[in-house]
Amino acid sequence: MSRFLTPHAAALPSTVPFTGPEALERRTGIPFRARLGANESLFGPSPHAITAMQEAASGAWMYGDPENHDLKQALAAHHGVTPAHVAVGPGIDGLLGLICRLVLEPGTPVVTSLGAYPTFNFHVAGYGGMLTRVPYRGDHEDPEALLAAARTFGAKLIYLANPDNPMGSHHPARVIEDMVANLPHETLLILDEAYADLAPEGTVPTIAANHPQVIRMRTFSKGYGLAGARVGYAITNPDLALAFDKVRDHFGISRISQAGALAALQDQDWLQGVQSRTVAARGRLSAIARTCGLTPLPSATNFVTIDCGRDGDHARKVLAELGRHGVFIRMPGVAPLDRCIRISLGDDQTLDILEETLPLALKAAG
Repeated sequence: MSRFLTPHAAALPSTVPFTGPEALERRTGIPFRARLGANESLFGPSPHAITAMQEAASGAWMYGDPENHDLKQALAAHHGVTPAHVAVGPGIDGLLGLICRLVLEPGTPVVTSLGAYPTFNFHVAGYGGMLTRVPYRGDHEDPEALLAAARTFGAKLIYLANPDNPMGSHHPARVIEDMVANLPHETLLILDEAYADLAPEGTVPTIAANHPQVIRMRTFSKGYGLAGARVGYAITNPDLALAFDKVRDHFGISRISQAGALAALQDQDWLQGVQSRTVAARGRLSAIARTCGLTPLPSATNFVTIDCGRDGDHARKVLAELGRHGVFIRMPGVAPLDRCIRISLGDDQTLDILEETLPLALKAAG
């Protein structure tokens, strides 16, 4: 290890929270026929967004607007806040890293759920935070347990995703609103709403944009189908939103990505179409699982988590067998959630492949 690293950096593992499908293809030599593991939108982005990015490509010799001015103005209007309440960043993953950099020092207490989105944990470890992980309650993150742990350990941050990844579950708005009302004074809630555009009515809570203890994270990667463009944003009080300017890469959002996100936001008809196709695909994917004797969990997202009925070892065998048949999926990483596999939604052609291969994978897995 390089002698120039800090002791903390030298002690960290050189890893990424996820193994990408490209790496799996290189490792196995098997190209994926169905890419259903990363919760990307197989329905794609708005044609207007594609056109806007194509037109912006000729200007790629220029840096993007470091203030993300036009996109921030449009996002503020869309959410009924001021541009001062909005911070734009390279996806929610990038924003999580920035908030950890702003808030954490070595040893700072942080609370999350055991089995929840691992990229947050990756950033907390990178900045030396002390992570406490509380179990799920059934298939849901447990707001009461998160609050109790925050009080016990004096947590500076709580991370909660609603709807949840990896289980696809969600809490109604009133549960989140009650959680916000009971936050300890010293605690900031990171509310990850990556899947909010695809969630049932009544999921998104009402929280004042000026609330001093809440930062809401949104993305163009899911409903808008722009995962590869890497555009996310935070909605929070102006003081915290402005703090991102202290640490962010001011040229981190390319001109092409800014143009695509702006055009996607302006095409709400396309988003509504994706929402309808999402509901239909959830129904079909769940039916495929039931036909195979598996139990699909209720989903508020663009994936369905499926209980394989046994333990994590069995679920990992099912995942591996699907990979051998050219189907890329993922699964939760810890027990008891790892009794499940997680399959992203797809169009009919892609779900046809899953319908063909899932029974074969289950038979091979025993």
